[in-house]
Amino acid sequence: MGTDVLSLRIDGELLDRLRTHAARRDMAVQDYVVRLLRRNDFDERFRTAVEETERLTHWPTSPTPASHRLGATGRPR
Repeated sequence: MGTDVLSLRIDGELLDRLRTHAARRDMAVQDYVVRLLRRNDFDERFRTAVEETERLTHWPTSPTPASHRLGATGRPR
């Protein structure tokens, strides 16, 4: 897989914060930003997969409290 160049124009204060966060992790700003983008992309794809699974299985979209899923013995019903 090749790479491409993405040029951004960002606020100086944001860049300073990114530099600080990257330095704390001993990373270059570029590597730190790419890591954030990959994490965000994964989160979006995961959320989409969960929603699709819920749609296909007709599971409720809101979590059910554990007390409602467990019987008196503490085991799933």
